[in-house]
Amino acid sequence: MTNSIRDACTTEVLLVTGSNTTEAHPVIALEMKAAVRTRGTKLILVDPREIELAKFAAMHLRHHPGTDTAVFNAMAKVILDEGLENKSFVEARTENLEAYRESLAACTAEWAEKVSGVPAEQIRAAARLYAQAKSAAIFWAMFGLGTPLQKRLD
Repeated sequence: MTNSIRDACTTEVLLVTGSNTTEAHPVIALEMKAAVRTRGTKLILVDPREIELAKFAAMHLRHHPGTDTAVFNAMAKVILDEGLENKSFVEARTENLEAYRESLAACTAEWAEKVSGVPAEQIRAAARLYAQAKSAAIFWAMFGLGTPLQKRLD
């Protein structure tokens, strides 16, 4: 993961992808569940499996295994198209935003729905929830299910 355990306790939105956190990182999972129960933290779960964290999720995007990149690219496109990115952060800490924006041109929520099986409206809603949070954290892990995205597109 790229965040500290404390981030699970202090952020407004948690996005968890590809991690059966309850089994692999039970202490972190306890913190996440407590944040949802007691602080009103919103959990976005991006995982094809019906894992325990799904019971705590405000949104559970159940994509076809191996298609998470399509979901995330579509979420990024929604965020940029709707101007929801943190403009001052992006301006100060990134470069080549326009090239990135262009790379997402075909990655509409409808395209991602066809590839991933996640309804376009769920993708848009998840992108908006994540982008409009005052603070958000992403927790991830690799889980080796399914086929690569390229094979699903062929």
